[in-house]
Amino acid sequence: MNATRNPAELLVPGRPLTLASVADGAEGVVVADLARAVVARSNASATSIAVICRDGPRMAALARALAFFAPDLVVQEFPAWDCLPYDRVSPHAGFVAQRMMALSRLVRARGNDRASVLLTTVNAALQRVPARNFVARQSLSIAPGQVLAMDDVTGWLELNGFVRASTVREPGDYAVRGGIIDLYAPGMAEPVRLDFFGNTLETIRSFDPESQRTTDQLRALDLVPVAEFQLTSETIRRFRLGYVAAFGAPSPDDVLYHTVSEGRRQPGMEHWLPLFHDQLETLFDYLAGSPLVLEPLVEDAAHERLGQIEDYYEARQQAIGQRGTGPPYQPLPPERLYLSETEWRARLDAEALARLTPFAVPEGQGPTIDAGTKQGRNFAAERAEPGRNVFEAVTQHVATLKADGKRVVIALWSEGARERMRHVLADHALADLASVESWPQALALSRSQVGLAVLGLESGFETAEAAVIGEQDVLGDRLVRPRRAARRAENFIAEVTASGASSGCAQSKPPARRTIASRSTTPAATSCSCRSKTSNFCPAMARKRPGSTSTVSAAVLGRRARRA
Repeated sequence: MNATRNPAELLVPGRPLTLASVADGAEGVVVADLARAVVARSNASATSIAVICRDGPRMAALARALAFFAPDLVVQEFPAWDCLPYDRVSPHAGFVAQRMMALSRLVRARGNDRASVLLTTVNAALQRVPARNFVARQSLSIAPGQVLAMDDVTGWLELNGFVRASTVREPGDYAVRGGIIDLYAPGMAEPVRLDFFGNTLETIRSFDPESQRTTDQLRALDLVPVAEFQLTSETIRRFRLGYVAAFGAPSPDDVLYHTVSEGRRQPGMEHWLPLFHDQLETLFDYLAGSPLVLEPLVEDAAHERLGQIEDYYEARQQAIGQRGTGPPYQPLPPERLYLSETEWRARLDAEALARLTPFAVPEGQGPTIDAGTKQGRNFAAERAEPGRNVFEAVTQHVATLKADGKRVVIALWSEGARERMRHVLADHALADLASVESWPQALALSRSQVGLAVLGLESGFETAEAAVIGEQDVLGDRLVRPRRAARRAENFIAEVTASGASSGCAQSKPPARRTIASRSTTPAATSCSCRSKTSNFCPAMARKRPGSTSTVSAAVLGRRARRA
């Protein structure tokens, strides 16, 4: 950043700092420089800065950018729930585990000399979270040689939201086989295996969930909950009292109330989180003293989000008592689950704040620093022009940037894209191409070389000394297709072990051996749990071919089932 003063000196509560001329794609460079400046202060907090992004994709993009531009930074992500306000479904266990891991690290963080950044979203910042003392006392630390009963470990896992499974595959799963506990702890790249001998924990090993082979030995393991509440006799009592106080006596068909009263989990029960806790806090309470950085349009997104929350709440209120709307849904007032507009504004005003903007802010609007970046060139005109070769235009543009004394990096979305671009550019006489894995490596190249990086940027940017050209600048918007998961033959046994009960269709049952005379089959005569209501047959038993009739013998169906 181009600044005559240290930007950290301008970060004071009550006087927002504006970081102007931050081009789209350059946020990673600007945020990294700001975090390093903050950590150099004598009174730096444990978390250097917290960045609030507009949404989840923007947070993921900034995380990728920081991994490339500042590999020395410690980056944490705190996502929002992946469900709507006042929904009947629960947030995905992976997101909840990631949230609890981030909160646990914030609680245990202490001041250090290494810059760290917390990334979150508007939706996550507006939502209330469990109190710090709850998160701090729920962690479990274990190590080989420790005397610890297996039942105590499995009891802690059940109490804190882990789900028992036959084979662990996702964060929050655990499995028990004899004297072994497999569990997938949040924040870990691979699951771990706890090997007990009696009540002594002998080893902790990480393993590949597909091949089940050990990959490493661990000296210790810190576990955090994968749920934001517990189901104990105390929390159930608190929930029952709070529910009756808020909504009155529950009706006999109130599934949520009766399920929780029995000590069982109900899908969507997280939307009554305040009833399980004495009090809730906010993410700002965990970040006390840490400067906040707001992406462009964050405050507008917060206003829209709060309006949506009010709309969902009113819709639930209007549905109370209406017939045909399913089990009763008694929504808590929004202020118990989320920050209000007034509280959101007050928390921003109370913290040291920096706003990013792609525009040049005029004088007289408070402390301002010009980041000195601008939008990179987009080759849309060359792509649209008939007969024009866009790669020749890229080659000419790179030559111009080199003549201006700038280092050039071309950012591609994948390894395959990087190799393809290398061959295409080489065919268009662009030499001295070098693969780089980080920004420091790119800066170490000679100015005659062009770096090729795997970095997902929506658009490129330029600074006074360097230029980043994005893949989408050259080729246009990406077309992403969902990939089909390939089945590996060596993992077939593991997949069969992990599969649930059969669906009850003809594929999972032995075919009938009797031969019955042909009869006309109608939808009413065919009963199968997997059959579509609009089809005449179970697709696993028979598929109606063009030109065939609906008269099929049971023997033919049996033969087709055996082939399937």
